[in-house]
Amino acid sequence: MSEHPAKRDFVLVHGAWHGGWCWSRVARRLLAAGHRVFAPSLSGLADRAHLFGPRIGLATHVEDIVRLAEFEGLDDFVLVGHSYAGSIVTGVGDRLRERVSHYVYLDAVVPPDDARTWCWADYMTEQARRERMAAIEGEGRGLMLPPPPVDVFGIATQADREFVAARMTPMPAATFLESIELRAGGTRGLRRSYVAAAAPVYQGLRAVAERIRAESGWHFEEIQAGHDMMLDAPEALCMRLLEFAVDRSPTTGVT
Repeated sequence: MSEHPAKRDFVLVHGAWHGGWCWSRVARRLLAAGHRVFAPSLSGLADRAHLFGPRIGLATHVEDIVRLAEFEGLDDFVLVGHSYAGSIVTGVGDRLRERVSHYVYLDAVVPPDDARTWCWADYMTEQARRERMAAIEGEGRGLMLPPPPVDVFGIATQADREFVAARMTPMPAATFLESIELRAGGTRGLRRSYVAAAAPVYQGLRAVAERIRAESGWHFEEIQAGHDMMLDAPEALCMRLLEFAVDRSPTTGVT
């Protein structure tokens, strides 16, 4: 492993239906290595579920992270987004640009580099969108997107499946339905990496991973873990994040 910096800031952004709680194993390791870690729960979710409301959308969650960076005075930090949070990472990158040293997408949604607007639903097949809309209009009463069965995440152990199932909270419907503007190209041309789950492959994002694998401007790799890799393989994931923290390869043409 490369020599690690004495101190680096990491911002860890959770995916849909999750919260800052899912990062505890990774955060503990990064903190023990001498780094600062921020793992907020997004507005309306987990320990902030009491703030749930119809106006909370993807733009709200981008603002959560931009404001965190501003109020904590973060510069040259590593921004990590899991699953749904790939859209958040892209929205943050559109605004903060080189202020983030490395954008890391963990088995995540990634808007196309030429997207001028983006919605969480945009990456899905028509059938998947219809299924999500049916869930919102049915069980979600038009207000929320209920959590799916925990088994879809491919979590390795029964104990961790129970841990996640007990903590998932619904997504505000606007996070699925409302778009954000991407005025500066998202994370195009910036230092960015994609880590895909390989054991098992998360089918819902397989097409995204294959697209990124074939594109220039990315570092792509796989990890032997399920979609919730921060639970399945926290040590291996932490090692990768530490490597990304010292990566100073060019921001364009990353392979």
